Amino acid sequence: MKGKNYVMALDQGTTSSRAILFDKQGALVDMARKELTQHYPRPGWVEHDPDEIWSTQASAASEVIARSGIAPGEIAAVGITNQRETTLVWDRYTGKPLYRAIVWQDRRTAAFCNKLDEEGHAEEISEKTGLLPDAYFSATKIHWILEHMEGAREKAERGDLCFGTVDSWLIWKFTRGKHHVTDVTNASRTMLYNIHTMQWDPGLLKLFGIPASMLPGVRPTSGLFGETSGDSMGYRLPITGVAGDQQAALFGQLCLEPGSAKNTYGTGCFVVLNTGTKAVASHNNLLTTVAWQLEGEVTYALEGSIFTAGSLVQWLRDDLGLIASAPESESMARSVADNGGVYMVPALTGLGAPHWDPYARGTLFGLTRGTNRAHIVRAALESIGYQVYDVISAMTEDAGQTISELRADGGASANNWLMQFQSDLLRIPVIRPAVMETTALGAAYFAGLGAGVWNSTRDLLSGWRQDRVFHPERKADEVATDINYWNRALARSRGWIIEEEK
Repeated sequence: MKGKNYVMALDQGTTSSRAILFDKQGALVDMARKELTQHYPRPGWVEHDPDEIWSTQASAASEVIARSGIAPGEIAAVGITNQRETTLVWDRYTGKPLYRAIVWQDRRTAAFCNKLDEEGHAEEISEKTGLLPDAYFSATKIHWILEHMEGAREKAERGDLCFGTVDSWLIWKFTRGKHHVTDVTNASRTMLYNIHTMQWDPGLLKLFGIPASMLPGVRPTSGLFGETSGDSMGYRLPITGVAGDQQAALFGQLCLEPGSAKNTYGTGCFVVLNTGTKAVASHNNLLTTVAWQLEGEVTYALEGSIFTAGSLVQWLRDDLGLIASAPESESMARSVADNGGVYMVPALTGLGAPHWDPYARGTLFGLTRGTNRAHIVRAALESIGYQVYDVISAMTEDAGQTISELRADGGASANNWLMQFQSDLLRIPVIRPAVMETTALGAAYFAGLGAGVWNSTRDLLSGWRQDRVFHPERKADEVATDINYWNRALARSRGWIIEEEK
């Protein structure tokens, strides 16, 4: 596209809102970041302020343009990637949110999900959506808002309310309410979207008591979603790519072929395996999801979602005071010869894939008088690696094929000690890319394809570079012993919350 040399990615995550400019070679040009406040009104509840989501994202977008010195006329398009499953409901006419955004980590609807399972709905949900009945997904969060906000259900029945994941909310705000839309990847994470028919499912809407009028229109991952209004960003720019963060990361890592896999070490860990045009059903509690839809063809993926990863390092720093900064966790792990027999199960918000136990809680095993804080920090980092090992093992069995390498991204992938530990556990190379912002890069790729910056996925391959490859170094028998202890600790952490507290 002549004169259009840049693409802007808006990366609205769990802890921050960022705007990143990429050039035609996929190189990062500039970035702006704004922190996002976390709200914890009750144990197991996690919320965000919808207006803060919007204001921080808009501010980051304006800042990166101003700071980079790049003229808005040189920006071909905007791509959006977002924290998935986080649920917002707002008034169609005033644009005012009915409640705070209920974040993907929130567990308030766990009992309702158990009830769905007990009533025999799990099979129908899984067959249609590729998901399991869990508080993680959007449907039960929408149901909770409709049941608990005064007058909400009546407004919904009248068609006065809009539901959206974060991408829908941002598009609504950037286009000043002209477009209430989402893409196939975000729709596939709501527990309301049939990933085989590629439509909202009437039976599931009825099951959850959600009027169809609340739902956004669903579009392919790459294409026109709307145009930013002049007063929302200061410039009119087309939004031509939208994807949930993990699908965007898979694309940003250019895992374009069936059998290629990536893991994002972010707030949580998200392992995603490209399965091509086949939606592979999991027998190991993994999720079957839409990876993207390009040129009319749907690509599917298997995903294992781990709830606590980078947030565990944040917890060590901010709440326990064991480290002063996230990078210190690496030097502290290296300061001891081993973990001292200490194993941590980081089920701070329950366990995700492949265990799916909302009643597990964080536990620390093997403490002795010789245990020091370095052992605990090391055990925390190891627990991230063990969780990924469990998911990859389940994924390999489901897909019926060996994963030959793992591409790693996300904040914690900068930790060389953790990446080496991960390679030792998996017995395969772990590859870290030169551009670490792969989630945003994936959004930029989708937007650039939608705007004609790149003509096809083949144009993207020449721009991908690796930073470092980690190969297995530890002996297999030593690794097997550690995994055995991990499994023992895992078994003892499960079902910690007793029946009366559920």
